[in-house]
Amino acid sequence: MRLNQHDIDAIKTVVADICGEGTIVRLFGSRLDDAAKGGDIDLMVELDEAVEHPARLSAWLSVKIMRATQGRKVDVILAAPNLEELPIHRIAREQGVILSHDE
Repeated sequence: MRLNQHDIDAIKTVVADICGEGTIVRLFGSRLDDAAKGGDIDLMVELDEAVEHPARLSAWLSVKIMRATQGRKVDVILAAPNLEELPIHRIAREQGVILSHDE
């Protein structure tokens, strides 16, 4: 995984502040490949409750995490009971890694 502990902690803190403690965050995509270079940070944020404005929340999380990780590009997809399940959600669940503060 090509994220340092500082970035993992920053991501978890931002998500907890905006979405609440216990929100699951999965890293997926190119940042899981230790041999790759560069690439954005692809995250899936899993929420237990319906999201009223998903595009706004996704953009807000992206911006806040980007600032907290020294300007790295961040893509955030949301999973919530009221949102359509897309193939990217399945990929993130199958290939992604849940981030935790103590990795």
